[in-house]
Amino acid sequence: MNEEQTAISSLYHRKVKDLLETTTVKDAYVEKSEKIEKVFVAFETKNHLWVVDDIVSLRVIGVITESDTIQLLAPAYTPLQSFDKPSLQSFQYGLPLTAQEVMSSQPIMAHTEDFIVDVIMKMKQHQITQLPVVNETDQLIGEITLRRLLKEYVKQQTELQQKE
Repeated sequence: MNEEQTAISSLYHRKVKDLLETTTVKDAYVEKSEKIEKVFVAFETKNHLWVVDDIVSLRVIGVITESDTIQLLAPAYTPLQSFDKPSLQSFQYGLPLTAQEVMSSQPIMAHTEDFIVDVIMKMKQHQITQLPVVNETDQLIGEITLRRLLKEYVKQQTELQQKE
């Protein structure tokens, strides 16, 4: 078995609890009732936010990514430009929006005892790069991101090369 296979095999057999990034900071999530402007402010440092029911339960109900917000800024629907139906989720209509109105609901989630290989397969299948890590009551305890997995792979690969 070559070094790359060893590094990837090692990564696959790790559990989420070993690699999750804890979300103890409030900038990782917003309550469902938060105004969308707060989400925009958070996007100055993050490209996604978990939407929770409330700050007491921290039960994950959705996710908002930067790409979810493009419809808010997009010009009005014109029949010649699009086959899509017009969306009322636009600043052009002057409607106040909350995180819950913009979020993608029912996010794909991970649990601390899941194997990394299963997380990677979920990411690939659903074309996403981050998952919330939740406990048995869907309470947010952290997240696992593709960026973190890539970093860990490189770390393991480097360690293997140094052993030679």
